[in-house]
Amino acid sequence: KTPKRGLITDTFMGVKKARRGGKRDKSPSPPVAEPEPPQLSEREKDLQELKKFDLDCKFGPCTGISRLQRWERAALHGLNPPQEIKDILLKESTDPEYTQSLWCDYPL
Repeated sequence: KTPKRGLITDTFMGVKKARRGGKRDKSPSPPVAEPEPPQLSEREKDLQELKKFDLDCKFGPCTGISRLQRWERAALHGLNPPQEIKDILLKESTDPEYTQSLWCDYPL
């Protein structure tokens, strides 16, 4: 016959120690201030807006054409692309970082 094994809690008795002084009220810690996001330059803001334009599929595909061509095509088809995008593109019409979409390096 095998001896009956007891539970581990039978061997080690659990004894809770009483806290001295009862429950203490902790003062709430001050909220942690989140660091402010770094301020973006005008160029970074513009490029961020152009990236949003590239990623918005409602203005049609953007591979194989410049951003301005895509904007004009969307306007021609009544898709109401943001005027702000055209203003940015006309302001920086010679900088390839502005004129070319995110997908310009990928072949068709």
